[in-house]
Amino acid sequence: MGLKKGDRRVCRTRRSLSDALVGLILEKRFDAITVQEVIDRADVGRSTFYAHFRGKEDLFLSDWKRLLDGFVARIEWARAGGGRFVPVRGLFEHAREFRRFYGALVRSRKTDWLFETGRAHLAESIEGSLGAWLAGRPAPSVPVAVVSNYLACEIVSLLRWWLDHGLPHTPERMDEIFHQLVGPGIREAIKN
Repeated sequence: MGLKKGDRRVCRTRRSLSDALVGLILEKRFDAITVQEVIDRADVGRSTFYAHFRGKEDLFLSDWKRLLDGFVARIEWARAGGGRFVPVRGLFEHAREFRRFYGALVRSRKTDWLFETGRAHLAESIEGSLGAWLAGRPAPSVPVAVVSNYLACEIVSLLRWWLDHGLPHTPERMDEIFHQLVGPGIREAIKN
């Protein structure tokens, strides 16, 4: 099913605003950016901006959450503990492509906020995904909320370590490390 004309316009508007914010973050500290600068660069009206977002933080978080939701949608729970089931490599490849942007967030002192909001959203999204996968099955040995929070913490912590240490290993190697560390525990936690 295709997008309606209005849906395409909304997507274009959101993309334009996101691109404008990313460009501005690369140029100056996040706190110094105004909504007016974002809408001027995106060539979008103020009322249009506020029809979609409460402020620049909301705009930023909407993109971050959309990225994380796409990541969670690709988790293969049936493979948990028996192979690579979390698409860590793809997330780390994306982060590598945007390392200049991450550096700008470091300069803006926004990384604590970035990772904490990401961890919280990721835990919630993982809980929904894992809960849906487990539906109709006996309850796992560890509560889904605990597994979800653990997994979100491990993903975010490893990503942050990797970025803060200058990407010392390839995304492929980080994927291997993640699954070696986390896979066996998750397998045990979600079995019934």
